[in-house]
Amino acid sequence: MRINLTKKEIINSVYMQLGFSKLISANILEDLFSIILDELLKNKKVKIPKFGTFILRHKKSRIGRNPRTMENKIISERNVILFKPSKDLKNYINSNE
Repeated sequence: MRINLTKKEIINSVYMQLGFSKLISANILEDLFSIILDELLKNKKVKIPKFGTFILRHKKSRIGRNPRTMENKIISERNVILFKPSKDLKNYINSNE
């Protein structure tokens, strides 16, 4: 079973833990996301200490195949975002099993 963490849940968590209003908590979260995205587009890499690194990578177009119909199609070129967790995050995850 898959459980998603929503923006609303993060906003409520900031609201409960820090005591800001929900509007201010939502603005903080939106500002954080926009800062990360802007830096990623500008520098192609965003490193958050003790959490991980977001990397923007360009993929060239390539030929792909639909496994059902075996039809070849061209997959267009695109930018993808990769995430590499830090050693601290990996250790934290593995120590809490």
